[in-house]
Amino acid sequence: MGAPGLAPSLLLLMLGLRSWAREVLVPQGPLYRVAGTAITIPCNVTGYEGPTQQDFEWFLYKPEAPEAALGIISTRDPHFSYAIFGPRVAAGEVQVQRVQGDAVALRIARLQAQDAGVYECYTPSTDTRYLGSYSGKVELRVLPDTLQVSATLPGHRGRQATASPPRLTVHEGQELALGCQARTSRELHTHLAVSFGKAMPEAPVGRSTLQEVVALQPDLAVEAGAPYTERLNAGELRLAKEGSQRYRMVAGGAQADDSGTYHCTAAEWIQDPDGSWAQIAEKRAVLAHVDVQTLASQLAVTVGPGERRVGPGEPLELLCNVSGALPPPGHHAAYSVGWEMAPAGAPGPGRLVAQLDTEGVGSLGHGYEGRHIAMEKVASRTYRLRLEAARPGDSGTYRCLAKAYIRGSGARLREAASARSRPLPVHVREEGVALEAVAWLSGGAVYRGETATLLCNISVRGGPPGLRLAASCLGHPAGTPAGGCRGGPCHWSHGHWHHHLLLHEKAGQTVTFCPQVLTSSHS
Repeated sequence: MGAPGLAPSLLLLMLGLRSWAREVLVPQGPLYRVAGTAITIPCNVTGYEGPTQQDFEWFLYKPEAPEAALGIISTRDPHFSYAIFGPRVAAGEVQVQRVQGDAVALRIARLQAQDAGVYECYTPSTDTRYLGSYSGKVELRVLPDTLQVSATLPGHRGRQATASPPRLTVHEGQELALGCQARTSRELHTHLAVSFGKAMPEAPVGRSTLQEVVALQPDLAVEAGAPYTERLNAGELRLAKEGSQRYRMVAGGAQADDSGTYHCTAAEWIQDPDGSWAQIAEKRAVLAHVDVQTLASQLAVTVGPGERRVGPGEPLELLCNVSGALPPPGHHAAYSVGWEMAPAGAPGPGRLVAQLDTEGVGSLGHGYEGRHIAMEKVASRTYRLRLEAARPGDSGTYRCLAKAYIRGSGARLREAASARSRPLPVHVREEGVALEAVAWLSGGAVYRGETATLLCNISVRGGPPGLRLAASCLGHPAGTPAGGCRGGPCHWSHGHWHHHLLLHEKAGQTVTFCPQVLTSSHS
């Protein structure tokens, strides 16, 4: 139903005109920005007639002369600017940037206190009829810069660092702790976001060169840069606010890539009338130049006392010294030390003889079980291997192997470095010993199911007095080869080795006696 007193054709004409009314849009004000920072004010026009590329003119109305329009810049007239803006426009400090045909943005690179006022975006008409609004206005208030950022000395809460950033040396695996202060004084409600970043040593500082490590956002959420997300989630990277102005970053388990120049960046944010957040100030302070000493670059192993020559049954002692600028074992680092032996001429480091693990618990390698071998720490970084009674088979090349571990989250250990000593030759003299064994059956014929007593006579010629002997007995079916000297219950009686054998019905058996010289009487 039409409006009373209006013809339907006239009503449709009015509605059509209203839909084509020109409208110029700028942000809702007032806007608060800080002197010395940049601002961008967008402006666009809708509902216009004519070409798609519209022209724009910007004016400023200062508080002390609210009726006087000062020309700032125009898209159609290069000589549009008033004298107070001319040099800044010519230098590119004040620009109008076209976003699209009917949208532009006024950009001021470095705000000055006298830039405060009401900004008007005006669009010259291209319409056949003058209808709608041809300009939009927004107030800008310029605030003084009160944001302050400074470094605090490591280990000194709240105490500011000197003008020259310190150089910190941190061992791999230790904690890296850095702090800064950030504050601002305003009657307006603003938020601070504080971040810690790292640049390569001696690199110029800027957004392109600064790698964000961890940041505290305005809503107090903690976020890490992409390379540090895993460490933040594992609890190895932390950022906390201490008091109203102090911020502290702790990076546990320092790594080689943590070397660099660290900075603290504080950004001040304010909420505009449209609900969006705008950064109005940013300051940065250098905290420290950090050098992470890797364990691999410091770990060194030496052995002594030099080439050793011992006789069989004599004790053998070897010393291993772990050196370098290493952190002491404890919460951040742990070490294990062991000895390896390779027979003369054999390739590779050889097999493990004995070791002390990261908890100081000793263990013997395969083949050394049951022997009197001790591995102990005799000084802060000196370890001793002692074989109570050396054997000819102990001859070979010995190396000391040290490993350094880093304690990560959950006290888990990660191997960070290892080092082997130079080879240390050890010679155990072999004595000239001749063995002879003769075995026979005691008591004559034996039938199936009966117990047979076997006797073995062992004779020894040469060697030192007081040799100790060992013998083993091996039974195997008659006509088959002996499988080696192992196994078999034997006992010594009246100068002979005895072996009792139960003969089964299936087949007879052949018994082999295997004598062996163990050690001299010195053991």
